[in-house]
Amino acid sequence: MKIYLTGASGMVGRNILESGIQQKHEVYSPRHSEVDLLDIASVKKSLQQLKPDLIIHCAGVVGGIQANMSQPLRFFIENLDMGKNLVAAAKELEIKKFLNMSSSCMYPKDKNTPLLESDILSGYLEPTNEGYALAKVAVTKMCSYITKQQPEYLYRTLIPCNLFGKYDKFDLAHGHMVPAVIRKIHEAVQNDSPTVEIWGDGKARREFLYTEDVADFVLFAIDKLAELPEMINVGLGHDYTILEYYQEIAKVVGFKGEFTFNLDKPIGMKRKLVDVSLATKLGWKSKTNLHEGLKKTYAYYLSTLNK
Repeated sequence: MKIYLTGASGMVGRNILESGIQQKHEVYSPRHSEVDLLDIASVKKSLQQLKPDLIIHCAGVVGGIQANMSQPLRFFIENLDMGKNLVAAAKELEIKKFLNMSSSCMYPKDKNTPLLESDILSGYLEPTNEGYALAKVAVTKMCSYITKQQPEYLYRTLIPCNLFGKYDKFDLAHGHMVPAVIRKIHEAVQNDSPTVEIWGDGKARREFLYTEDVADFVLFAIDKLAELPEMINVGLGHDYTILEYYQEIAKVVGFKGEFTFNLDKPIGMKRKLVDVSLATKLGWKSKTNLHEGLKKTYAYYLSTLNK
């Protein structure tokens, strides 16, 4: 197929490009200089020129708790505009296959059981990333509405849990938890710091999937598009506490000090674990365990320090 991939310079997009997809399909990954996803006219022009069989939408404004809390309007508007422009243009141009990469941030806060796809919009969103989540919900619903009205349009939404891996952003202020903690603990080792601070009490639970695994699911999904439900979770199916992530990263990096807890800092949702029953029934499961994924991610981080 001829595939149009957005966000090819980001973590998920780059991992998809390295997944072997180009050995099976013709992939076009436009740069921002070629198409402005915030401008629907630019999007239409680009899609009309290429005439893809399938769009994989991975582009987005992303970040950790601090970034989401400081720029909720930007996270809402830009993610909404990119998504709705692509979906609307694809529908108008009769492109009938669309994979929308969404986020588990769409799920209600403070739900202690594994999150089912049917739980979306069943409760209040987590305030620390509400703007981002609202944009993702809106684009996901657009895809669902189109498919409900015209079933021949295979518009599907993938809902990955939290991700980490190669090409992540190791930014202490704006990065997601795992890459930010890798950098924080690495710098603690370099500076001989005896302690590393954890936000909160370390008891909140999170599920992080190695990004190569979500790229693997994308390849899997392309071949089973008609079989996929409108929305499908992609994850490990189990979670760990924040403290356990810090401890595992400390093992990989070689930190021997102690952890302290800052109870005044925000922690986000107490637990966020997706139910992967639908993906399991289709015959897919993740391949990379936490320790192996962290080792690969730390090796990548170290490689960036020499550039």
